Amino acid sequence: MNVETIETTIEFWPKWQNEVINGLYPLRRLLNGSDHSAVFLTECKAQDVATAAIKIVPAERVTLAQLLHWKTAADLSHPHLLRLLDAGLCQLGGRQFLFVVMEYADQTLSEVLLQRALTADEVQEMLPPTLDALAYLHGKNLVQGQLKPANFLVVNDQLKLASDTVRPAGEPRASIAEPSVYDPPEAENGRLSPGGDIWALGITMVEALTQRVPASPDEQSATAWLPATLAPTLVDTVRRCLSHDPGSRPTAIDLQAQFKPAPPASGAAAPQAVTRDAPVPAAPPPESPKQRALAPIIAAVLIVLAAAAWTGLRLFQSHPKTPLPAASTVQPSSQQGPRTAAAPLQTPDLSAPPEASAPLATAKSRKTKPAPPRPASRQPDQPVQLTDTSPSVVHEELPVVPRSASETIHGHVRVTVRVIVDRSGNVVDALLENPGPSSYFARLAKGAAGKWRFVPADNEDTREWLVRFEFARSDTTAHAAPARP
Repeated sequence: MNVETIETTIEFWPKWQNEVINGLYPLRRLLNGSDHSAVFLTECKAQDVATAAIKIVPAERVTLAQLLHWKTAADLSHPHLLRLLDAGLCQLGGRQFLFVVMEYADQTLSEVLLQRALTADEVQEMLPPTLDALAYLHGKNLVQGQLKPANFLVVNDQLKLASDTVRPAGEPRASIAEPSVYDPPEAENGRLSPGGDIWALGITMVEALTQRVPASPDEQSATAWLPATLAPTLVDTVRRCLSHDPGSRPTAIDLQAQFKPAPPASGAAAPQAVTRDAPVPAAPPPESPKQRALAPIIAAVLIVLAAAAWTGLRLFQSHPKTPLPAASTVQPSSQQGPRTAAAPLQTPDLSAPPEASAPLATAKSRKTKPAPPRPASRQPDQPVQLTDTSPSVVHEELPVVPRSASETIHGHVRVTVRVIVDRSGNVVDALLENPGPSSYFARLAKGAAGKWRFVPADNEDTREWLVRFEFARSDTTAHAAPARP
């Protein structure tokens, strides 16, 4: 394909929205496009999937063997591989294309890395499902083929690897993409191998931890980019994955054993603490009735604190590594640089579910002065009135914001959700158009937007609306507007 043809392809991707592939797959909205391919939002009625993604590739960029690879991947069944629903040939604008229909992913690792690096704990949490999927593929003499952050996907809070790149091991390397840092040194020989997946995993780990990839990776330069405080286990793992000798790299099964240790043997005695050198403490004084009464309360507080700490370890959270500043306004995350806080211990993390700290806040308020009466519109169990109600909206749904959550807001938190509405007026899909600075409030907004209803329109199969939510300490407001094509 010459340069002129490439430019024409990129220009025409958006114009093919609303086309229907083979009478089955409507191209609802362009998700992303390049000179090589484009991905649109679609549906798969044959398998009762209301929201799916369809990738189309110009036939001149690939061979028909690609269809066989997709058919092979569609027969795979693993919880951490993206499910392929269909594949085939089609025509658009007089040109032939190959297409593949797959599960729709909520997020990719590459999108997370635009905002922040992962912690070592998050990387170690990411490895077991990744290695499970790789071990499954390698056991079938297949490779993932293009392991990189864009192909680490999240579907309903579950990590999955892209499967449209799956190829047989030993096959000549495809020439559809330019050589990259994710390709192992032996890629010059043009053969795909499980060792190449392990090399790409090492590069991805470096990028996940630092938001950078080594320009000319070798065992020294790649690991030199890692944070000095990183656990030695990950440094050693990266170094072994990036060995220039494929035979020296660990296998997926080797790494599984490292990051998913076997449970203790049945009947084994639990390790005992060494106490022979410790001083024998004096017997505690008898508890008073007041102390006995406070014991259950103290235990409950400790449980709540432990639960709150655990929620911070979830994979691919969108919160920054530093707390949000106590500023008068909060800008959208896509426009923010690194955040700092003058008093981080007093600034809560908006991305962690604040319900975990609600009992503590309530108990504290009871011990101090009573809270002033709140307007009825601010009660968590009552919807807040909208500031702007469109005549096309039949039913509005506002997020239920706990009081403990609203009190963490400084200024305003704005979230925009794009909803896809069928001809009956029901929302069939909700996508975060602008998630704002807090993944917690983004989840509240997305859940509420999915429950809106609009006036039926018999002349359109689907329509798109933007529902804009604004969270503040005093209230929550929202309004809807038609999405521009």
